[in-house]
Amino acid sequence: ILFLDEIGELGLDEQAMLLRAVEEKRFLPLGSDVEVTSNFQLIAGTNRSLGVDVREGRFREDLLARINLWTYRLPGLQNRPEDIAPNLEFELVKYAEKNSRFVRFSREAQNRFLEFAVSQEALWKGNFRDLNAAVTRMATLSPGGRINLDIVEKEMNRLSLFWDTESEEGEASPSEFERLPELIGKGKFNELDLFEKIQLAGVIHVCRRSDSLASAGRKLFACGPTPMLKAV
Repeated sequence: ILFLDEIGELGLDEQAMLLRAVEEKRFLPLGSDVEVTSNFQLIAGTNRSLGVDVREGRFREDLLARINLWTYRLPGLQNRPEDIAPNLEFELVKYAEKNSRFVRFSREAQNRFLEFAVSQEALWKGNFRDLNAAVTRMATLSPGGRINLDIVEKEMNRLSLFWDTESEEGEASPSEFERLPELIGKGKFNELDLFEKIQLAGVIHVCRRSDSLASAGRKLFACGPTPMLKAV
């Protein structure tokens, strides 16, 4: 079994090589001029929309047709809040094993971080990579192996600033657009035209980033250019 993560990042030449390997089970090992045979099964992961990449010429249509036998959509960390608490402990264990230094949260600090981590404010754009980096920073800066509330507050501010820098408020991200079929159903999604889909993605983006429905309403119905028009 061969697992290729981020298969959408392959160049067109590499895609051609992979297509031949998948279809004929033959390929040239790195640095060799003699082909070998391997009856492997391929599992691939991507955070890109490969259908869009095909239309824009970045991904081979024949390769996508060949590997797209079964497709499973995994929700991001933001949509799996139940996974955050156990993985917070797991990341601390990993940090201790790597650095030979045992670090723990104070109860107040852990409760505050978990409250933030499962809120709509926490976007977790990098999924578990973001969580790993956050724990590593907090553990490294902890005095006496204890992550206190001050460290947590600074890390929360850092994460929020980082996510805000990546996408300005009101812009609909591709992930939100791609989640529409899951959120409203494929049937309803197919009934909407492109403009309606972009508008709806913009509304969802604003709601996710708002603390309350009232706050979302004020942003959506404010005077001037609305978030969905900016997304267009």
